[in-house]
Amino acid sequence: MLGFRTVDEWAFAILFLTAAVGVGVGLHRYFAHRSFETSRIGQIVLGLLAASAFGDPIGFSGKHRLHHRRADAPNDVHSPRQGFWHCWLGSLVDDGCTPKEVARVTPDLARFAELRWLQRYYYLVALALGLGTYLAGGWSMFAMGFCLSRVTAIHLSSAVNYFGHYVGTRRYPTSDDSTNHPLLALLTFGEGWHNNHHRYPRAARAGFAWWELDLFYYALRLLAGLGLVWNVREVPLAVRREGGLA
Repeated sequence: MLGFRTVDEWAFAILFLTAAVGVGVGLHRYFAHRSFETSRIGQIVLGLLAASAFGDPIGFSGKHRLHHRRADAPNDVHSPRQGFWHCWLGSLVDDGCTPKEVARVTPDLARFAELRWLQRYYYLVALALGLGTYLAGGWSMFAMGFCLSRVTAIHLSSAVNYFGHYVGTRRYPTSDDSTNHPLLALLTFGEGWHNNHHRYPRAARAGFAWWELDLFYYALRLLAGLGLVWNVREVPLAVRREGGLA
């Protein structure tokens, strides 16, 4: 019978956090929206963290940028209007985007050879991490530390795609169905303030109000203080006033 040890639980916690940062800070806020700047070394670190969770910086960014252009329209990459299963899981297999569409909206990323390599071989990074957890701790660490952490990260991303366009409150009357959801924001380190994000996706923060917890943004401010990232984009005063926050 397979049992789990304390070291497996620690592996899950650490690897889940790295996956969450790779997806939320790396894929979403940096690669897709360029909401802050970092060095080329910092960029590849974020790319490797994303790839360790089966994320492709160029592919994700292209599809996500197209999502914002088509949000909740019939040709959206992942809208709840297309049904629960497609939004949650089906879009991971078939999102309807062609390689030409992705390439057309990601020339800023495709100019880096290392990101082009990750676009082709991102899964090798995740598989290497999975093998490493097995060699370090056997099947129990592989199951909890690697598999469970990756599955959890993927489902939380899908939860933002679905619930972030389905239930919650709307501060801004955007043309899509995006919503703010405090519980979703808590579970995803700030990504659940989705209506805010769709109103001004260039901001490094999704929680526009001081009471809207956004741990990823706080982490970026800390990294900016250490000089590891810079030009962390804030919410313009006009947008804050529009939402009654000035």
